[in-house]
Amino acid sequence: MSTLYLVVAIAEAAVAALLTVRLGLGPTTCDRIVALNALTTQAMLALLFFAAYADRTGYLDAALWPASFGYLGTIIWARYLERGLL
Repeated sequence: MSTLYLVVAIAEAAVAALLTVRLGLGPTTCDRIVALNALTTQAMLALLFFAAYADRTGYLDAALWPASFGYLGTIIWARYLERGLL
């Protein structure tokens, strides 16, 4: 079962790498914001599955912080876009 966790963590990291390309090439600001939000989610999932693989609980805290700040950052960017400040 732990091998499955490692395979899923590597797959999530690969998806995060593809989202990094989308973040750089996004034609609009909205596309980049969505890519950044998805990137933080994929990075969190990769860390969670790696924590399950390594049987370490310390990685759980490291996964939850970026996820919460990524969500908060998406809300802040959306507010700026809504008000026309960008």
